Amino acid sequence: MTAQTSFYTRLPKRGLITLSGTDRKAFLQDLVTNDVNLLDTQGCVYACLLSPQGKFMHDFFTTEENDNLFLDCEGGERALHLAKVLKMYALRADVTFDAQESTDIYAVIGQAHGHKDPRHENIGYRSFDKPTSIDEKPFEEWDHLRISLTLPDGSRDLIIGKSTMDEGNMDQINAIDYNKGCYVGQEITARMHYRGLGKRRLQTVNVNTLPEKAELRSSCGEIGIALVRV
Repeated sequence: MTAQTSFYTRLPKRGLITLSGTDRKAFLQDLVTNDVNLLDTQGCVYACLLSPQGKFMHDFFTTEENDNLFLDCEGGERALHLAKVLKMYALRADVTFDAQESTDIYAVIGQAHGHKDPRHENIGYRSFDKPTSIDEKPFEEWDHLRISLTLPDGSRDLIIGKSTMDEGNMDQINAIDYNKGCYVGQEITARMHYRGLGKRRLQTVNVNTLPEKAELRSSCGEIGIALVRV
């Protein structure tokens, strides 16, 4: 992507959860779908928190700085619920939580700024700081790109307590590590993956010519993400 097409946009309805304490990393590692230890070699890790039945509950982007883990997550009540669930699992772990219902998160396309979004090479960077050397564009400009790459946007595209990781193609967008060991919902997620049990998956579609029985989720302009039988 050339410098002429570089832009940033503020992502709406984002929240932030800060984890601190000596057990913060091991605690999160035992719960989520991806390997939190990837933070040793990359700036950002994308992962999901599932129900014990292997169904989608939350997705978020984890970064690390100054002995804190920062979870860039859905905002409002969704951020508060994620914090509540994490606290429920904490038990005696040395970990504390701070939840913010709203925070500024910027998506940056065409320029290295912040941390690389690990889901796809063409979806750019995510940053807590606003870029100053490129133009701002409407959120829809970024959202159209996201949909064209078939990247689910949390509960806009995945049904809370119902969607599986296979449905969301989450293994294809670096949200799952099948070799990391146990996490909440791991057994069912692995079984569906290795046995190919998923019958429907999210796909990018033209909203004017939806496949038969497709369930449209998020959309922007003429394209959308829909759950389609495969």
